[in-house]
Amino acid sequence: MPEILPYLVNALLYAGLAFYFWRARWTPAGDAPAASTSFNVIEHYAVLAPLGLHTVLLARAAFAHDGLHLGVGNAVSAILWLTVLIYWLGNFFYRLDGLQSLVLPIAAAASLLPAVFPSVKPLPNTDFIVFKIHLLIAMLAYSLFTIASLHVLLMALLERRLHDGTLPPALRQLPPLLTMETLLFRIIWAGFILLTATLASGVVFSEELFGRAAKFNHKTVFGVLSWIIFALLLGGRHVYGWRGRVAVRWTLTGFLMLVLAYLGSKFVLEVILGRV
Repeated sequence: MPEILPYLVNALLYAGLAFYFWRARWTPAGDAPAASTSFNVIEHYAVLAPLGLHTVLLARAAFAHDGLHLGVGNAVSAILWLTVLIYWLGNFFYRLDGLQSLVLPIAAAASLLPAVFPSVKPLPNTDFIVFKIHLLIAMLAYSLFTIASLHVLLMALLERRLHDGTLPPALRQLPPLLTMETLLFRIIWAGFILLTATLASGVVFSEELFGRAAKFNHKTVFGVLSWIIFALLLGGRHVYGWRGRVAVRWTLTGFLMLVLAYLGSKFVLEVILGRV
C-alpha cells in the first residue's frame, strides 16, 4: 500500500478549501457579510494547491515502470482530478461559485482512493494507440458528466430555494436558471459527443484486439444504455423543450448508468471479488 500521509494531506487541502467555500458562499446572509460578486483571483488560484499535489500523487500511482495502473482507486481519482481541472478552467468563463462546495469534497474523498485501493497490476494492451485514445476520451466524458450531474443538482437546489424565498449568497450569485440550463445542455452535448467517441473507439479497439466489434457484457450494456438515455434527453430537449425536473431525472439516470458501466464493475471485481 502506498504511503498514506501525502494522500491525507491532499484530501485535507481539498476539504479545507471546501469548508472555506461553504462558509463563504452558503452561510445565510444574516449570519455573514455578503460575498463579493467579483472574480476572486486568490480563491480561484488557491484550488491549484490541492490540484497540483493531486497531479503529482496520481501520476506517481498510475504511471509505473511496468505500465499503466488504473484500478478502481486510480480511475476514480483520475476522473475527479479531471473534473476539478475542467471546472477550474471553466471558471474563467462562467461564474458558478456554488459548484466549488460540491466538487471539492468529492475530490477530497477521491484523492484518498489510490492509497486505500492501490492498483496491483498494470492494465493490459496499453501499447495500442487506439486504447490510449479510447481511455482518454472516456475519462473526459466521465468528468464532463460528473460536472453535469453536480450542475443539475445545483439547479434543482436553486429552483427549490427560489420557491421557498431563502437564498444563501452562493445561490444569489449564480446566473439565472435559464442561463444555467443552457450551460447544462452544452456540457451534456460535449459529454455526449465524447461518450459516442468512447463507444466507437471501444468498438475499433475490440476489433483490433479480439477480432469482433464488442464483447457483450454488463459494461457494454450499461454504456449503451447511458448513451441512449442522454440521446433521448437531448432529443427531448430539442423537440419538446424538456427542462427542470425532467432534465434532472434524465441526467442523473444517465450518469448512474455510466457509473455502473465502468466504475461499478471495477469496484465489484477488484474490491468485492478481489480480482485484479
